[in-house]
Amino acid sequence: MLETRGYRVLTAKSGEEALLAFRRGAIDLVLSDLLMPQMDGNELIGRLKEFAPEIPMILISGTVKSGDRAGNADAFLAKGSSAPAELLEKIRIMIARKRGPKRGTCGMPFASKALDGNHSHFEKAIAS
Repeated sequence: MLETRGYRVLTAKSGEEALLAFRRGAIDLVLSDLLMPQMDGNELIGRLKEFAPEIPMILISGTVKSGDRAGNADAFLAKGSSAPAELLEKIRIMIARKRGPKRGTCGMPFASKALDGNHSHFEKAIAS
């Protein structure tokens, strides 16, 4: 879904793999599932925020319907309760806020690039 909107997508199969990818840099947004093996999404986001607190991070869950367990995330979306358009809009807004006001006078919007992962284990959006 994100790729069809012009986002570049990278995936990680585990929290540890996501940490390594994150430390390589050029990340503007992280989208993580709450339930993952070895490290849940909330713990992952907490660790990522220690490294780069300015990066917006969204936690999603198909089992938890409220953000009670999403304490480290900037936003929470329940799978099945949120339309894909809502996720895309939240990503667009969060990346725009991180980047700040547009520069230049050409009137062309910034091209956001994001990374997204496997819906069953780990998802993250990263923009370059």
